[in-house]
Amino acid sequence: MTVLDAALLVLALSLIVAIVRIVLGPTDADRVIAVDFGFVVFVAAVALLAVRAEAPAMLDLVLVATLVGFLSTVALARRVERGAR
Repeated sequence: MTVLDAALLVLALSLIVAIVRIVLGPTDADRVIAVDFGFVVFVAAVALLAVRAEAPAMLDLVLVATLVGFLSTVALARRVERGAR
């Protein structure tokens, strides 16, 4: 088992924790944070797989996914804020 394999295993366990928080989260804010965390874990896993497969083109996908993730987090945070009023 290489360091990349160990990192992917840790990311998989982190993703399971995020999914549990999404399902059990008592508030919408908890769910939004868990979704954002899950997305970050997914992007990190794709980046590690790109390094493992020696496919630098996949890193472009990581860059685009990061931008989309940021915008979706902002949109979800605004929705939660408006719902709290």
